[in-house]
Amino acid sequence: MVLFMQVKISDRPAVDLSQLRFENTFVAELPADPVLVNRPRQVHNACYTRVEPTPVAAPRLLAWSDATGELLGIKRPAANDALAAEVLGGNRLLPAMQPYAARYGGHQFGHWAGQLGDGRAITLGEIIAPDGRRQELQLKGAGRTPYSRTADGRAVLRSSLREFTCSEAMHHLGVPSTRALSLVGTGESVVRDMFYDGNARPEPGAIVCRVAPSFVRLGNFELLADRDEHAALRRLADYVRTNYFSGKSIEETFQEICQRTGELMADWMRLGFVHGVMNTDNLSILGLTIDYGPYGWLEGYDLEWTPNTTDAQGRRYCYGNQPHVAQWNLARLAEALLPLIPDQAQLQAGLTLYADTFSAAWQRALAQKLGVSALDQPGDDALVGELFRLLAEQETDFTIFFRRLATPTLESLQPAYYGDLPSKELGTWLKKYENRTKSEIGRVERMRSANPKYVCRNYLAQQAIDAMEQGDATVLERLLLVLQKPYDEQPEHEDLAARRPEWARHKAGCSALSCSS
Repeated sequence: MVLFMQVKISDRPAVDLSQLRFENTFVAELPADPVLVNRPRQVHNACYTRVEPTPVAAPRLLAWSDATGELLGIKRPAANDALAAEVLGGNRLLPAMQPYAARYGGHQFGHWAGQLGDGRAITLGEIIAPDGRRQELQLKGAGRTPYSRTADGRAVLRSSLREFTCSEAMHHLGVPSTRALSLVGTGESVVRDMFYDGNARPEPGAIVCRVAPSFVRLGNFELLADRDEHAALRRLADYVRTNYFSGKSIEETFQEICQRTGELMADWMRLGFVHGVMNTDNLSILGLTIDYGPYGWLEGYDLEWTPNTTDAQGRRYCYGNQPHVAQWNLARLAEALLPLIPDQAQLQAGLTLYADTFSAAWQRALAQKLGVSALDQPGDDALVGELFRLLAEQETDFTIFFRRLATPTLESLQPAYYGDLPSKELGTWLKKYENRTKSEIGRVERMRSANPKYVCRNYLAQQAIDAMEQGDATVLERLLLVLQKPYDEQPEHEDLAARRPEWARHKAGCSALSCSS
């Protein structure tokens, strides 16, 4: 897997944002929309449309990720750096930027939705980072594009701050993810109906600068295949395999996409992360977590839990379904590649590789979470099955339970329970667990490195949103600082490791969310 290998960072000094040198391989190598009119419409035989961000009233830098800035070789802008706010707010383009909105389609909640595309995201261009890898900079909430349909192309502060925070949190948890460089307030209001219940209201607008080697999704291929645009499909496949898969064949590229996706699903499951809207247009061909919308973290362990109100009835994208949905999505990609890979056995091999990869990665993750070298002893399956049954029977915080299991006592595990501790049943299981792990060398260290203490819980993000709406950035700054070291104890921040408080159980933004932004 070339994308995530360790590479040596160069000694190139960090530069101001204005000094970045931009490239545009996506624009140069793929077919463009010949129509330059920026209005919602159907686009044909193209992978993107050239479009510039729509300027905002008063861009102001609200937050900056030093880690992503270091990745890109960019200095943190000074507090009074007006140019940085204008560029990252979409009011100014730098030399060589050739902004565009990508064209793609997708299956949404299992149904083909046709053309979708970047309806509010605009890629500014690409840079070569100090580690030698190409990275795209993209503004989300930058205004209307031909793919906006009936929307306004904007984003609100709450959704932008959530994406900014969780993108960085996932990276520090060790999960492949798009990154976030900055959060900019627009000085404008955006009207949103958060729960689609007729209660629309104005909210502060914001723009997040997202960063990834590529934002190509499964849906980019799907739309070209659906429209029988096979020449463009071939060019996109060649672009992807040449630039991101070391020139492998299309067949090998598909198999690696399946492998990366299997590993990603194991990461989500091991951490109790629920994406919430796993449409095919929200799955990255690079195996990255992409498009942070109505996501959530298991607080009470529940296989059927979904944070997405739109999914509340069908629960298609609930926690327990995520591995199956990913395979279903990959099957749709396989169908899209049929014009390029007529040998269906090659495509089936990729789907089988996905299943095998996820199964192996999930078993490794479970072993690490339990502190054992491998789950290969007689009785291990029963031990794991009994544990998850106990977690489901009583409302048990997923993150806290596994973190505190390093000290396997009833007293240590009490903070993971929202109600009464099932002392008898759990005590019996703990005796079996201690007997199984008594000969495991390095158990505690293994568990500390596999089970985070801090995750980007929705109620913590909502507290940061509430404070930021009042002009207070300190809550977000503290949260970001703690989430940079999620596996460390950080006892001075113990309150950020607490289970969800009762006031947050039904509060908007703290439990259920919608696709509204």
